[in-house]
Amino acid sequence: MQRDPRAFLWDVRESALAIQGFTAGMDAAAYAANDMAQAAVERKFEIIGEALSQLAKLDAALAGRVPHLPQIVAFRNQLIHGYAVVNHNTVWNIIQDSLPALLACAQALLQELGEA
Repeated sequence: MQRDPRAFLWDVRESALAIQGFTAGMDAAAYAANDMAQAAVERKFEIIGEALSQLAKLDAALAGRVPHLPQIVAFRNQLIHGYAVVNHNTVWNIIQDSLPALLACAQALLQELGEA
């Protein structure tokens, strides 16, 4: 049985919201000093990357509407498989610069697909 594509978008949205919650009130230095926040954020980025990878396999046209999807999946692979060392500044910059747009995209697609 195939999973509903909205479930993958829901995973992206909820993980992005969790990341924002984990890092609320922090700056880059506070994030770099907080091992628990780093672990939580990285885990949620892994979920986002996996969800988008699976969405691409299930519905390529829908997945194609997510900006930078290949880079997001590649970032997930870096986190999990350690292909490259991901430093705290890189993660922090992604949280600040890219996560809000990804969250907005996931939310818009969910609304378009009829998720309340």
